Amino acid sequence: MSEPFARIGEAPIDEAAVREAVESQECGAVILFSGVIRNHDGGDEVRSLDYSAHPLAERFLADILREEQERTGLQLAAWHRIGSLGIGDVALAAAVAAPHRREAFDAIEALVERIKAEVPIWKRQHYRAGASSWVGI
Repeated sequence: MSEPFARIGEAPIDEAAVREAVESQECGAVILFSGVIRNHDGGDEVRSLDYSAHPLAERFLADILREEQERTGLQLAAWHRIGSLGIGDVALAAAVAAPHRREAFDAIEALVERIKAEVPIWKRQHYRAGASSWVGI
């Protein structure tokens, strides 16, 4: 299994590159998950988000990808964006390739949950009413 494709940065996410990082002729299922900034949260109208990351966040992401690849035997990739993002922007792209769809769906769900829980990335939501708040800290 190759070294995982793990990126964190301010540039817009290249979803095609994330997908290409996992594609294989042996796999009949490729799933690309795109986490998109939505316009609401908990009843509040959101206008934008700012993401910040610990300096070692990309290493945390790579470690999670390696662990999930070892656990599943599947190739995985992920790219998380930081900086200012607007409604509709992709904040996280994650991909997996597997011989069959069920294992691909299971693997992508586990990966995204681990990224959200374990990678030190924080978001500040800015609301239409003018207030802002940190989420998930």
